[in-house]
Amino acid sequence: MSIYDDRRDELERHELMMGAERGRLAVTLDLLTDALVLVGQHGVYCQSARQAGKPAMDIQMISKCLTDAKELVASVMEQIQRKKAEAERG
Repeated sequence: MSIYDDRRDELERHELMMGAERGRLAVTLDLLTDALVLVGQHGVYCQSARQAGKPAMDIQMISKCLTDAKELVASVMEQIQRKKAEAERG
């Protein structure tokens, strides 16, 4: 199933509120957040043998990649908003 079918209502709501680009990026942030939660839950059960109390190294790497992706998506959303505000001002 396509993401556009699977998340139709969420996409429509965010696109209506924020515009197509920012709305899709907002849904992307939600998906990344959901993935981070799942990775975090898995990390509780998959502990590192070398670092007590920390998730396994692969879980740490996945979490870092997802967090970095969220940061990049958020920065693009902010940049789009700034450009829109500048265009409206003059």
